[in-house]
Formats: sequence, C-alpha cells, structure tokens
Amino acid sequence: MPRPEFAVYSSTVLQAPQARLLASLAFSVLVACSAKSAPSGSGTEPTDLPSPATPSVAPTSPPNLATSPGAATHNDTLVAPPASWANSVALERQHRGLSKPLGLEFFSGDPLKRLFVVEQTGTVRAITSGVVEKAPLLDVGKLISKSHSEQGLLGLAFHPNFKDNGLLYINYTDRDGETRVVQYTSTTSANAKVDLQSAKVLLRLAQPWRNHNGGYLAFGPDGLLYVGTGDGGAADDPKRASQAPENRLGKMLRINVDTAEVKIIQTGLRNPWRYTFDRKTGDLYIADVGQNKWEEVSVVAPADIEGANFGWSVWEGKHCFRKANCSSEGMTAPAIEFDHATGCSITGGIVYRGSAIPQLDGAYFYSDFCTAILRSFQWNNGVVTDHWDWKEILDPKSRLAEVSAITEDEDGEMYLLSISGGIYKLVPKSP
Repeated sequence: MPRPEFAVYSSTVLQAPQARLLASLAFSVLVACSAKSAPSGSGTEPTDLPSPATPSVAPTSPPNLATSPGAATHNDTLVAPPASWANSVALERQHRGLSKPLGLEFFSGDPLKRLFVVEQTGTVRAITSGVVEKAPLLDVGKLISKSHSEQGLLGLAFHPNFKDNGLLYINYTDRDGETRVVQYTSTTSANAKVDLQSAKVLLRLAQPWRNHNGGYLAFGPDGLLYVGTGDGGAADDPKRASQAPENRLGKMLRINVDTAEVKIIQTGLRNPWRYTFDRKTGDLYIADVGQNKWEEVSVVAPADIEGANFGWSVWEGKHCFRKANCSSEGMTAPAIEFDHATGCSITGGIVYRGSAIPQLDGAYFYSDFCTAILRSFQWNNGVVTDHWDWKEILDPKSRLAEVSAITEDEDGEMYLLSISGGIYKLVPKSP
C-alpha cells in the first residue's frame, strides 16, 4: 500500500488533512512504489527518478479490460449509503500506541477470544479481554530486514487446527531482503510463546528490489495456505515477472503445509495488499496496488480461483498499460478500480459477516493508505452493487490516516488498523 514515491497530488483534489498526511508518508510507508521509480540497470534498488518523457502506458483510446469478452456489467457508481446509516454505525477506537500494526488475526475456537496484532517491527502480540499483552507471542525482530519501509514482518496465519496442533505461519523479509514463509509451533495457553527453534521454512523467494513484497497469508476454504507475492519491485515490472508462468513473483501461491508443496495458481499481480476469502461464499477478493494511475479489487468465485490472470503488467486496472500486445484473452477484469485523484495505494479488507450490524451482511470494505477513503460494495453473482462511500458517516473529520489493514475477528466483526498505531472497530452506534 503505502509508498514512498507516490504521485504528486493537486491541492484541489485532497483536503487539508489528507495533504498533511501525504507530506508525512516518506518515512511511514509499507508496501508499494509508484511509477516514478525507474529500474536500475545495475540490479540495485532504483532511486526516485522522474518518469521518462515517453510513458509506458498506451496512447489515446486504449482498449479497456472492462469491455472485453466475458467481462461483467457492473452497477458500480459510487454513492453515499442510505441516510439512515448516519446514526446507526460508527468506528470506535479500541487501541493506540502499537508499533506499526498491519495485521490482526485470530484462531478458531480460542476460548479466550484473543486477537493477535502483527507489528511490522517483528512482534506478534495478543490482545486479551481488550488488553494488549506486553510479552509477545512471537518476536522475530532480529531476523527481519528493517532498511526499507516495505520490509519486515508482513503476515501471520494460524493453522485451521491451531487449537489442536499449535502451528502458525509468518511471512517476513529476512536480513538479506529475501521473502520467507516459515512455520512455527506454539501452544494455545494464555501465556503462550512461540519456540523460535521450531522454525520450518516453507518458502524462500529472492527479491530483486526491496519493495513490492506482498506479505499477507491466508488459509483458504480448502485448508491450503495462500501467499500473495509482489512483482519484485522497481517500476513497470522490469523483469516481466508477473506474466512469466514459472516465476513466483507477481503471483498467488498456494502451499500445502502438510507436504510443503508450493504451486502457482494465479498470475498478473503487482503488489497484492490484502486478500480475503468470503467465509460464506468462498469468493476470493484481492486488492492490488497500482502503479501511477489505477488501484483495483478483483473477485473470483471458488471455481475460478485456480488459473486466474489479473493482467499486470499488460493491464493496470481495466486499462492498457503497455503499448504493445494489450490482449484481454484470459484476463480477469477488476470488480472495481479507482484512480490517483482518489488515492495512491489500496488497502484491501474483508466481507462483513458479523451479527452486530446485520444490514451490512455481504459488504466488502476497502480503503487507501494515502487518503484513508473507506468504501464498500456488494458482489452479487459476478456484479457489483451498492458501491457506498462511508467517509462522511464513519470519518467525517478525516481523522483516519495510513490505513494498513481491514480485518475481522472470529465472529466476523470488522476492525481497521492504522500503521501509526491505532485499531478501530466498526460498531452499532449508541442511540
């Protein structure tokens, strides 16, 4: 999401609080880089160079992936929620002062109903009965790279049978900048702590640059572990990794944790910053950070998950990115997209399936790291409906900033995290 080299925004587009936020992003970013970074011929990470005079995007009237054969027709016009919502829901701050939180996870059947916050700086801490435990469940601070804002501890997933087997998985960049997905063993007790000696590496992935590391982990309904990877960094996907069928960069990988088999199941990703499986339908939602024009969310049904191609770097969102060979054959068009007049680094979320606000059942929420927009839509039989803008209702004073994750607890209730240290919960508003 967050990017150190984001595009320049006009003051006529962003309000004052957002402009101040963008001015501070250079030291607090996480996941993306803009097209203003040109790849270095030496193979080292590029510096913030201006875009070339001749952009690599298509000229006027390019083809549009949304109108390609087989693309769904969406009613995706963005509107405000019904007026009655203004007095019925709210974002309630639960915690503050955490160290760059970018994940909040749970394990099924936990009698203590704990949440486990993932801190980019290397720790996983339990939140028990509303209190953040001082002693971490896991501390890999000495193992991770910290030289770049998109590196560190990036993801955590508990095994579906964690309550019985104590297995959990983390995704981090090591001190050499290499992506690692590692299995550890813990217990489910109140004072549990992971044994670092139990580490079993399931995936090692060399990163040509230090950005676009993806990093999230999620178990699917099939009991397999899904690992979204970025395209390797720099700009323009210089190694053409995302469309290379054997390259694990720019892909959705699937790991059988019992056999350690790793399989590429989806291609054409740039930097997926949070994906989720709808716990009711099994649909997979993927938010993919764009380059310098378009942010997107794609949705695929369970039957279509394996083999999907989301287009990068032939397409950016629904738009032709490269001048040559912008074929739409075999490509999956995004469900929604937004341009960089709205934000610069999408933060994907979850499909709300909680019971506290039943009217929101089935709404998928997403945000943006740079501007903290907050939106939702419904995905009904392959069609977008009820595309709602929640900013005026949930954040009318633009207090939200640097949204790093939107996640859920075991009951399906929704939480929003800010990399600056806050955790918020979507709740029914008190009369």
